[in-house]
Amino acid sequence: MKFHHLVEINDPLNPLIEPLTRKQLWQGLVMRAELPKVFIPWLDSCTVTERSSDGFARELHFGKLVVRDHVTFFPMDRILYEIPAQKDIAQSCLAVSIEEPQPDLLFVRFEYDDGTGDNEEAMYRELRRSAYEEADIDTIRIIRQLAEQGRFDASLN
Repeated sequence: MKFHHLVEINDPLNPLIEPLTRKQLWQGLVMRAELPKVFIPWLDSCTVTERSSDGFARELHFGKLVVRDHVTFFPMDRILYEIPAQKDIAQSCLAVSIEEPQPDLLFVRFEYDDGTGDNEEAMYRELRRSAYEEADIDTIRIIRQLAEQGRFDASLN
């Protein structure tokens, strides 16, 4: 199943939402890759198995299920998560991109290709899509909380 959606980050018409800078947003998205347990409470552990200049390989442990993936960073722009086919898991990928159509008007685009194809029953596709969207909205909520706590301030030079 392939699909994408946008999450609006800054709404200039809503003064109740504290705007995030592109740098804060980027740092939050990087934190999601490097410290996924902050964003996925049911994750048991994450182990980085290999690092390169533009990313890393890791193992995510969910009970007895181990998912291996590779994360590639395109600084201040995009993060690509690639999961090769393994045991009962189909090859899949997720691209998370920052979009800024005008200065300070930020969005995050989440693009999924979960390897299931379009043969999956419509109800299951919709449930999976809804779960992905909710997790992504939750990611942005957590990034906002971390920014409000000043977690990204120290590295904002």
